[in-house]
Amino acid sequence: MLEVGTAFPQFSLPNQDGQTMSLKDFKDQWVVLYVYPKDDTPGCTIQGKSFTATKEEFDQENIKVLGLSADDVASHKDFCNKFSFNIDLLADPEETLLKQLGIGQKEFNGTMFWNRTSFVIDGEGILRKVYTGVNPEGHERTLLDDIKSMK
Repeated sequence: MLEVGTAFPQFSLPNQDGQTMSLKDFKDQWVVLYVYPKDDTPGCTIQGKSFTATKEEFDQENIKVLGLSADDVASHKDFCNKFSFNIDLLADPEETLLKQLGIGQKEFNGTMFWNRTSFVIDGEGILRKVYTGVNPEGHERTLLDDIKSMK
């Protein structure tokens, strides 16, 4: 697992619209990168809806919210369209960034999924906090409150 206080790995990954997004795009802006197991599953849907509902609050605090999973761009696009998400979901089907983050995986019905984990990165690209074993319900509130206190 990445150490708090160290530089977050640089990345360039496509979002649900196929637009490449990189950590350097968010210099001077805080970033929440939340890793979720799979598009269009119950907990991941709750989390996406929660971040969509609070996007304006994150924007007001100059915080960019990025979801990340091993699903591809087309899957992310369908997921966003189905639930009218207004946040960016990054596609990492080769699991390059997911592996760099050092998070674990769990098996469900014979398939391995990445553990639900959130990373808070400051405007200089430094990892400020890691949340493991995330409960998708209400997590966005915890993140907002914690980041406000860290600024």
